[in-house]
Amino acid sequence: MVASNSKGKSKSKGKGGACSASTTPDSPFPTPDCPTTPESQMPNPSSPPSGFLELSLCLHADQQEAVEAALEEVGALAVTLLDADADTSNEQAILEPGVGETPLWSRIVLTALFDAGTDRSGLLMVLTELLPDLDPAQITFREVADQDWTRAWMDQFKPMQFGRRLWVYPWNIEPPETADNIVVRLDPGLAFGTGTHPTTALCLEWLDRMDLAGKSIIDYGCGSGILAIAAALLGAQQVCAVDNDPQAIESSRSNAQRNGVAERITLHLPGAEDSAPVDLLVANILAGPLHALAPTFAAHLKPGGHIALSGILFGQHIELLERYAEWFDELVVSQCEDWVRIEGIRSGSS
Repeated sequence: MVASNSKGKSKSKGKGGACSASTTPDSPFPTPDCPTTPESQMPNPSSPPSGFLELSLCLHADQQEAVEAALEEVGALAVTLLDADADTSNEQAILEPGVGETPLWSRIVLTALFDAGTDRSGLLMVLTELLPDLDPAQITFREVADQDWTRAWMDQFKPMQFGRRLWVYPWNIEPPETADNIVVRLDPGLAFGTGTHPTTALCLEWLDRMDLAGKSIIDYGCGSGILAIAAALLGAQQVCAVDNDPQAIESSRSNAQRNGVAERITLHLPGAEDSAPVDLLVANILAGPLHALAPTFAAHLKPGGHIALSGILFGQHIELLERYAEWFDELVVSQCEDWVRIEGIRSGSS
């Protein structure tokens, strides 16, 4: 997730833009070794302000809440958190938190966006009043040009094929008119799932291979709704999409409407979905939740129903195979890069 130019808070749990840090004796804040903005790149004070002012600071996880609150109090438009140890041997992978969890790295690079015309000296003065332990010398600033982030994303997102018939197209590219192709149209949104990640690709390829005509299916962890929409376009009669993030529910609803399949897709938070067994279930989440949800998924499927699980790193599949063997037969593993998909058939026994 990247910070946008809309007011709000963005916490980016990914790589990139991190700096190394070391703790100095006179301050509890890590001292960043980040490069400062060269004088030749400093904005001309006579020019009208445009874009944003970005503040960067290295800190420890236990300081994040107080620092973020102070930044929001002084007018931060968005806040982003990055792993300070990214691309080092100390890098910590945080893929997707559980419900109600906000895991953080031990050392964080925090960046905050402000209006371009924000006075740096005044900002530092207020921050040091709110955070007495903060050394202003540990903060760096740089100018960030305003961009059309949607357009930038659309320019990089190209049509992708999954299996024999299924394609994912951005809204700015018209697909060719062919009788066989099934096309999912997506806009950039706030929820995960465009088909570019190997786990999504594995699930889309599985859907393309299955006979979905007139069938019922659950998409557990729907994100953008890409799998639910693909299932409906491939002929599924009833699609139940489930996610624990209300933002994902809204993204899925919007994308389903744009693809003309909203009437066949119902959207639910976990536990609110229909209890009637379905013909197929696809879950692209993570190994931990997949392990915990095995009996729930088994209860959701009819005997002989098909299941596909992804969001699983290679090596994690071994324990999951043992877990799902209690309820599923013919378990098969497929791999794409470092990720795998497990598929199987619901056994006739309970």
